[in-house]
Amino acid sequence: MDPREHYTLAGSTSPYLRQHADNPVHWQQWGPEATEWARERDVPILLSIGYSACHWCHVMAHESFEDEAVASLMNEHFVCVKVDREERPDLDAVYMNATVAMTGQGGWPMTCFLTPDGGPFYCGTYYPAEPRGGMPSFTQVLGAIADTWRDRRGDVDDAAASVVAELRRGAGGIPEGDVRVTADLLDAAAGTVLRDEDAERGGFGGAPKFPPSALMEGLLRTYERSGDADVLGVVTRTASAMARGGIYDQLGGGFARYSVDAAWVVPHFEKMLYDNAQLLRAYAHLGRRTGSDLAVRVTEETVGFLLRDLRTGNGSFASALDADTEGVEGLTYVWTPEQLVEVLGPDDGEWAARVFAVTADGTFEAGASVLQLPRDPDDWDRWRRIRDTLLARRAMRPQPGRDDKVVTAWNGLAITALAEAGAGLGRPEWVDAAAECARVVLDLHVVDGRLRRASLGTSVGEPAGVLEDYACLATGLLALYQATGGTEWLAHAQSLLDRALIHFADDERPGSWFDTADDAETLVTRPRDPVDGATPSGASCLAEALLTAAAVADADASGRYATAAAASLDRVALLLERAPRSAGHWLAVAEASVRGPIQVAVATDGDSALLREARRLAPGGAVVVGGEPDSSPLLADRPLVGGTSAAYVCRGFVCDRPVSTAEDLAAALSR
Repeated sequence: MDPREHYTLAGSTSPYLRQHADNPVHWQQWGPEATEWARERDVPILLSIGYSACHWCHVMAHESFEDEAVASLMNEHFVCVKVDREERPDLDAVYMNATVAMTGQGGWPMTCFLTPDGGPFYCGTYYPAEPRGGMPSFTQVLGAIADTWRDRRGDVDDAAASVVAELRRGAGGIPEGDVRVTADLLDAAAGTVLRDEDAERGGFGGAPKFPPSALMEGLLRTYERSGDADVLGVVTRTASAMARGGIYDQLGGGFARYSVDAAWVVPHFEKMLYDNAQLLRAYAHLGRRTGSDLAVRVTEETVGFLLRDLRTGNGSFASALDADTEGVEGLTYVWTPEQLVEVLGPDDGEWAARVFAVTADGTFEAGASVLQLPRDPDDWDRWRRIRDTLLARRAMRPQPGRDDKVVTAWNGLAITALAEAGAGLGRPEWVDAAAECARVVLDLHVVDGRLRRASLGTSVGEPAGVLEDYACLATGLLALYQATGGTEWLAHAQSLLDRALIHFADDERPGSWFDTADDAETLVTRPRDPVDGATPSGASCLAEALLTAAAVADADASGRYATAAAASLDRVALLLERAPRSAGHWLAVAEASVRGPIQVAVATDGDSALLREARRLAPGGAVVVGGEPDSSPLLADRPLVGGTSAAYVCRGFVCDRPVSTAEDLAAALSR
């Protein structure tokens, strides 16, 4: 046996790859060794991309990759490469574009057949073990591809070349246009979004329905600027519908990936760090600015979920909880009326069934129900006692697996949300958790001045950080700087931004950014996607970090960051005009930009109630910095007034007179 046929996944920093280490398939990790082996053997590469929390990835693994006969076919005719999409978003982006181009749709597991040079010539997603629903079996696909490779090599090469050419044509980013980011453009963008709302059930679109995480934050900022009650109504209806539905864990807090129905009742049970970090930010913002008890409660419970279920031993955050428990979706989470009575007794059990909408017919499989909270309980103390009892009993059930991989970008999102929520709602322990996470990521993921994408335990992975890693972590560090006044966070953020400006900029298209660095591995095309999806695009996250840094850095750096942020927003205006639902985070950044962004510098001589009020009252996207006079660039030449704390409110380069009371500060911020 060639030594390269031995499994190479067991030592990976990806739990997903480790799950496949004992398959009879001779899986390789992506790299030059695998491609060279394909050239030597003159066989195609079978590229399988998935992730740990993916239900259908596990199904295909069980049906095909664990089957000796299927594995034998794979090993004989292909070099088989397994990739964790969360660890290699660049590969995922390139080959997902190819899959969508060939099939009209994408998803995971993604199954691509490549030439040894990486050119895709046949792509798909899940293939069943037996033909089903018009889909060929996986073995039929394997046989057909092997025959085509052997008998029609010219057709294969032509197909791969055609796909690669199309991928390169589509990798130019957003074209330049005459549209610019203005308040009128953002109002029009919000109006377009509002027309797409599902006003009856909240959110947008039909089943499956995904939380519009970044869009909620963007619309909140639009409301704060415009005062448009219709915009706020969209946010509050969506926030309430999700928080009362089954997509939200009514016992343990935190949100599932999406709802399989349009009414948020039955979730796809996987819980992702990136979803919960973004939703935490939006709910904390909503609760802070509107006083919504529901939003504040969901904020507190979502923080509880993050700290209890996703926090790793070193203080960083794991990537996800699986959709399945012991191969069964929902096993951990669903209840029947009889189970509630068994745990709580007849009176509390029947009351809980009414409160949580658990019925004999059920909302899930086998008569079980996903817990909902259609309306507030009539006795909150009873509800809390029952919730705690059920959560403790649930903890005795089998639990979903956890992907302990620590992803830089997603931890950056969590740092931002925890720091902002903690500062705005007066919860310093949340800010402390954000700071602990940031220290771990900086200590472990910065190698020779450059970011790595992920780690597992104390082992950092080889894949280099991509644009979103630099941008999301920088944004989180800037949020920590504002929440704590610690200048070390500002220094680290600027270091990351300076690296990003060097390595990710498209010098031929100012304001456009590649997702991989200029010295990263060369793929068939260099990925670049400015569109916001389940996570904000790397470009929109970078624009946010640059805009914030421009407001707090010294003059030299400030100008550099402001210029890059402005160029980014100029280029994305076309996306905000034509497809605002795909630009939710861009909307949030643009709203901050058109307001200045608002800067609040609070000069203090110690603990300051005025600074706490500034953090509570400031609109989303505002920059709030407090400390002794002249202790940072934003506080330069801004003294105390009459020996007491003073707040200086500025918009761009125009500043109001300093104020010393909460009432005057609120008035200054409302203008």
